[in-house]
Amino acid sequence: MTDGRSGFGGWTTDATDPAHTIDMLASGSCPPDTMFDRFLEEPLRRLSPQHWTPLAVVARAADWLDGFNVRTVVDIGSGAGKFCVAAALASRCHFTGFEHRASLVASARALARTFGVGDRTYFIHGALGQVPLPTADAYYLYNPFEENVMDPTERIDDAVVLDRQRMLRDLGLLQALLSRAAAGTYVLVYNGFGGSLPASYQRVRVDRGLPHELSLWRKATSRIAVGSRRVGGPADAPSAA
Repeated sequence: MTDGRSGFGGWTTDATDPAHTIDMLASGSCPPDTMFDRFLEEPLRRLSPQHWTPLAVVARAADWLDGFNVRTVVDIGSGAGKFCVAAALASRCHFTGFEHRASLVASARALARTFGVGDRTYFIHGALGQVPLPTADAYYLYNPFEENVMDPTERIDDAVVLDRQRMLRDLGLLQALLSRAAAGTYVLVYNGFGGSLPASYQRVRVDRGLPHELSLWRKATSRIAVGSRRVGGPADAPSAA
């Protein structure tokens, strides 16, 4: 029998207390994903390796966002809120998660309360084309449309309608949103998103040493060639955020 405590790096941690995880992220360290994921509900914890952003990616993203003085970020397809909550701890940014499953929005809000970042994270229940996205300095995409083309056994659940037609529709809506965004807007992409960025976006950072490519793009302040820029990732199958 155990009292729920385990050692890590010379620390003694309580499995019900997020303080050590908070301190590590806030200090720029990167705890193991299991240390953070234990605060997710059990079904969501099991989904983390495939569907939620790894903390190593969060740490790199937080460094870039602070370095470019980004203050507001919208995570499109925010799932259980792991990226928004962890990145709020690791950066100075405010995060909005946009998610089409009401149950995940509720879980994300609970996670934000657990980690004490309810004042810098906000979660919206809605779908592209139905609920307006807030304007932000940056948008985060962790291949948010992949579930549409996944084998049903790999999907989070069957609570929402998913198919290739919806994927193509959502890609079109996203690309239109990014085309309308103000000059200087950033797009942070992990593992691609199944589409192309407008040609007005220029890559300013890339890290290929993570499990998948992470790149940061900025919309140019002056007009450049019409077209689009393919972003690294699976060719036609965008991974969940």
